Amino acid sequence: MKDMLLALWRYRHFILGAIRNDLRTRFNRSRLGAIWLILQPLAQSAIYALILSRVLAARLPGVTNRYAYVIYLLSGMLCWSLFAEVVTRCLTIFVDNANLMKKIVFPRMCLPLVVSGSALVNNLFLLAATLVIYVSIGHEPMLAWLWLPVLIAITLAFALGLGLVLGVLNVFVRDVAQVMVVVLQLWFWLTPVVYMIDVLPGRATALMHLNPMFQMVTAFQRTLLWGEAPSIKGLVAVVIVALVLLGMALALFRRSSPDMVDVL
Repeated sequence: MKDMLLALWRYRHFILGAIRNDLRTRFNRSRLGAIWLILQPLAQSAIYALILSRVLAARLPGVTNRYAYVIYLLSGMLCWSLFAEVVTRCLTIFVDNANLMKKIVFPRMCLPLVVSGSALVNNLFLLAATLVIYVSIGHEPMLAWLWLPVLIAITLAFALGLGLVLGVLNVFVRDVAQVMVVVLQLWFWLTPVVYMIDVLPGRATALMHLNPMFQMVTAFQRTLLWGEAPSIKGLVAVVIVALVLLGMALALFRRSSPDMVDVL
């Protein structure tokens, strides 16, 4: 572990440069450039808001702002977009960079850090746009918003751990990425991003608490909409799951690393 961390530190300039190149490449020859980072999730949120706000807005307790559902929805999307981007990109991270891994000698764990850094920058752009929207519709900043860096860090750790485990497996079994595309779509609808949990029956509500993304999405919503501190118990549970996944990912990567290049 110590050797790996030292190697990553020595390659820190490589990682930062790769993050910059990744962001540039994604929007090369695009007139709007980085604006697409925030337009896509905001457009998706706007569609959900237009379709569902009249049905669900009245069910938000303790909020007088008429745009309460929009705030609720954007809070959940902020969390989910970070999670989904990291997991989706980690799924094919080693397959997509097969040529690089074969031609250049560098710590392979740099690749997940590049993906995480790029996704984090995207999410910070979206966060800035979201907060501007909140203020413009009369939702004033709250002290609880100081929890956001912690919530983002936990979401990123959980997504990275899960994504790396699946990314290594996908090198040897390419069906993993195809299956996870469907799983993520189902997972989205099993997480209260666009609906409130109180619309579900009691048994479904109890099962929902086993979903780590329920804990994270709810934490974002409580913090950003109601100005309340997130559930510490829920966050601790997700942190434990994230650490277990990261440990599994590291062990799996170390064991599989010698064979990965040959398979790729």
